[in-house]
Amino acid sequence: MGTVTVSAAKSYDIVIGAGILENAGELMRGAVGVGSAAIVADGDVSGLYGDRCEAILRGSGYRTARFTFPGGERSKDAGTLISILDFLARERLSRTDVVVALGGGVTGDLAGFAAACYMRGVRYVQVPTTLLAMVDSSVGGKTAINLAAGKNLAGAFHQPALVVCDVSLLSTLTESAYRDGCAEVIKYGAIADRGLFDSLEEPIKGNYEAVVTRCVEIKRDIVAIDEFEDGPRKALNFGHTVGHAIEALSAYEVTHGHAVAAGMAIAARAAERMGILAAGGAGEIIRKLRLYGLPTTTGYGAAELAAACTSDKKRDGGAITMAFPTRIGSCVLKAVPMDGLESVIRSGLG
Repeated sequence: MGTVTVSAAKSYDIVIGAGILENAGELMRGAVGVGSAAIVADGDVSGLYGDRCEAILRGSGYRTARFTFPGGERSKDAGTLISILDFLARERLSRTDVVVALGGGVTGDLAGFAAACYMRGVRYVQVPTTLLAMVDSSVGGKTAINLAAGKNLAGAFHQPALVVCDVSLLSTLTESAYRDGCAEVIKYGAIADRGLFDSLEEPIKGNYEAVVTRCVEIKRDIVAIDEFEDGPRKALNFGHTVGHAIEALSAYEVTHGHAVAAGMAIAARAAERMGILAAGGAGEIIRKLRLYGLPTTTGYGAAELAAACTSDKKRDGGAITMAFPTRIGSCVLKAVPMDGLESVIRSGLG
């Protein structure tokens, strides 16, 4: 078991190891004290781990209640958010209590945003159960819901009080969910760590604890210097501008990691053709994505992808900030004019 500490507006620990869900109650007592714990989980995760999580927390002195919602990105909306807030009110949660996000990225975003809104902010703990959530979405305090106009357009920065990453929970991942997480791991290697990128020639499944730890360390370092995504933190959006567009156009039939994988390949090709990425760099990234069975293109055209990007939260006036790799392990942020975005995307689709 290892611990990575994030220094943000409020510092907190990310505890990583196998079998540590059993220690969640003890870890939470140290981070937030004892009181009521409102667990939020989708139906699948609730069936797998809900009873066990409640028993562990009750054994540590918590009063528990559980809110369950239908899984999937389509549930990450205002209706589900209000339902969670009503649940917290019915359970008479107070500011001395805690919300527990048990699940993947959708659950973490929903529960975290609910915690940010309820009583103008209560504490919450992330217990991620997917690789994607462990390496990315559970860390850094970004919470949100989707609007009809686009992904993650309503949200708040609200840092968790604790993150508990029990890598043994990853044994129940579907192959598709595993690949979603692999896309985010490849992202970290491509933008920040050549050694991590090269190590992915060996399957991530055999090295979960080390891989999760390294990705969390990279995100910790970036969040420490740019908590509210005013600058360097935007590098973590490599592949996400086009990826989010693919998700929206597919009505979220294409999952986040698969969409981001295609977005990374498109951004890498475009970067190489613009002279930003050294020759051969796009090929390295694309080969790594294919190694993990991830897509490297999309059936959507440049015009419709660019149009879908107009609601992207990274848009600033007449431009959108995109992350482009300069070499494996390094990247640069570039403001792309909205009237030139279609051309950039087209160059990456070829």
